Amino acid sequence: MLSPSARYFIPDPSRWPIFGSIALLCMASGAASWFNGVSWGKFLVLAGALILFYMMAGWFGAVAHESEGGRYNKQVDASFRWGMSWFIFSEVMFFGAFFGALFYMRVISVPDLGGLESQQLIWPGFKSGWPVSGPGIREQFTPMGAWGIPALNTLLLLSSGVTVTWAHWGLLKNDRSQLIWGLVMTIALGTAFLGFQIYEYAHAYSELNLKLTMGAYGATFFMLTGFHGFHVTMGTIMLIVILFRCVAGHFRPEHHFGFEGVAWYWHFVDVVWLLLFIFVYWL
Repeated sequence: MLSPSARYFIPDPSRWPIFGSIALLCMASGAASWFNGVSWGKFLVLAGALILFYMMAGWFGAVAHESEGGRYNKQVDASFRWGMSWFIFSEVMFFGAFFGALFYMRVISVPDLGGLESQQLIWPGFKSGWPVSGPGIREQFTPMGAWGIPALNTLLLLSSGVTVTWAHWGLLKNDRSQLIWGLVMTIALGTAFLGFQIYEYAHAYSELNLKLTMGAYGATFFMLTGFHGFHVTMGTIMLIVILFRCVAGHFRPEHHFGFEGVAWYWHFVDVVWLLLFIFVYWL
């Protein structure tokens, strides 16, 4: 007979996945309705968001209770590590698709359109180059510069990578003060990043005429930076949950993958932003 510590933990049936499905259904249906001028669409999005937060609070609490109850042995820990690794790999592929679209347009599509012999007959006056909206779009825009808010946000995210690592060192030596303050600084830096990105978007729309409808450049700019901002938001929420757990005395130097998994995700977000800064803003 296996001892409890040697058994692989299988969780009880949970109600939280169905709440998540309902939340996503409400948010997707509400957003589609809202974008098509249906007045109650925004309220359905709000309802979905509230259900989602309820689900997250309940599910996170259930997982924390299982972890602190000693139900996760080394086998479960190894499964979590493999699961988080594959999840981050799927995120790499997700962003790889958008970076691939950006490179295709910049290196192949736009130069090819500008070099066609019949180019003047199809799109008179179109000049290949980057940044460009693309043929058929007459409206002009100003591209976002690298040295300003984007450079500041790069400094903020790189600093947050340092502070979350410092927090991890505190956990490894069981210094709860260093752990908590490192997380507080990381959350503050992530929140500041999001605030500056919101300001950047408002500046792009109001002063640069840079919108999602601005063809090749506008679409890739907002899709890449927007999805990255969404990931920073999710990472910040995860860090806040981990902070609450640390304040409650959770995690030990020898058992803390909940912290490590979020730290892995945060470092991934940092690396993606570096690539964005180089290939979207700078080059």
